[in-house]
Amino acid sequence: MRIAIGSDHAGFRLKGVIIGHLKALAHTVSDAGTYSEESTDYPIYGHAVAEQVVSGAADLGILLCGSANGVNITANKHHGIRAALAWLPEVAMLARQHNDANVLSLPARFVSDEEALAIVDAFLGAHFEGGRHQRRVAGIEGKAEAAS
Repeated sequence: MRIAIGSDHAGFRLKGVIIGHLKALAHTVSDAGTYSEESTDYPIYGHAVAEQVVSGAADLGILLCGSANGVNITANKHHGIRAALAWLPEVAMLARQHNDANVLSLPARFVSDEEALAIVDAFLGAHFEGGRHQRRVAGIEGKAEAAS
């Protein structure tokens, strides 16, 4: 799988841990930055990862910042992105299964390395269930087939 990943300074260290994990699982990883712990602005990386997913250069994206709120909001500004903030593996799994999430946002200051890897694995291992969830995802996208 091709995975785009990005973080601000708060997520930089954990991003490295996740990249190592993804590569060990034979995924192709595109690191959209940042490349140090020097203070930087999270929207840069939220947009960069979202653009890779929307363009098809990446199958899925992973974003990190301190709370994950900033990168999550940023990514969701892109049409076709369904970014989900997850702090538990179950939340990540349900985001993929029910919401067809294509970007995972992780709160680097609130999860351990082990928790983060479990969340990433749950996200990558889950698949969209379709069915009744399809019309709800259509509603997210503003399409007519969404339920009223």
